[in-house]
Amino acid sequence: MSRRPGAAGSLCLVLLLAAAVGPRPAGAEIVDRVLAVVDGAIITQSDVAGVSRLGLEPAAARTLAAVRDALIERRLILAEVDRYAPADPPEADVDRALEALRARVGAAAAATILTETGGSIEQLRRYLRDSLRIEFYMQQRFGTIQPTEFDIAEYYRAHAADVGSRSLADSREAIVAALASERRAVLVKDWVAGLRRRANINVLPE
Repeated sequence: MSRRPGAAGSLCLVLLLAAAVGPRPAGAEIVDRVLAVVDGAIITQSDVAGVSRLGLEPAAARTLAAVRDALIERRLILAEVDRYAPADPPEADVDRALEALRARVGAAAAATILTETGGSIEQLRRYLRDSLRIEFYMQQRFGTIQPTEFDIAEYYRAHAADVGSRSLADSREAIVAALASERRAVLVKDWVAGLRRRANINVLPE
């Protein structure tokens, strides 16, 4: 799981230890490796492996590099969330998120993944808690998007094959949701791109 800001000292320690140990023989096991540093917060190989295997990010279904990038963006978004310091979600919500993950992955499998990637149940709960905080913040910031009647009519005409025989009135709710989702995705993408431009991000070579 991603470390919070202030971990620059930990990074230095990791690099110093790596230098002291020297090159590993071919086939030697690499315990952990720093993949990126985001404004002082480190993202390690075990972070990426744990998130990928637990399916905690949408990018987990793709490459490990995509998961790393998702964690970089998550760190940037969390920094914004922390600036506004919204209240933590109720622990009951975190419990439900944890149970949903265990139901999807399997309780035993989830425990094994945490052990093998050096994580803990406390770190996992913090990750899920932060995910809920992000969800609340994003809803507050980007949640209210109301397309115009012109946009709704244009979407209806452009997707005539999809709506079939349904009238515009019958399709309106679904169209509004689709347009709002598309617009929200564009706004979020542009916003995150701005966060990346302003941040100090160092992606280490693989």
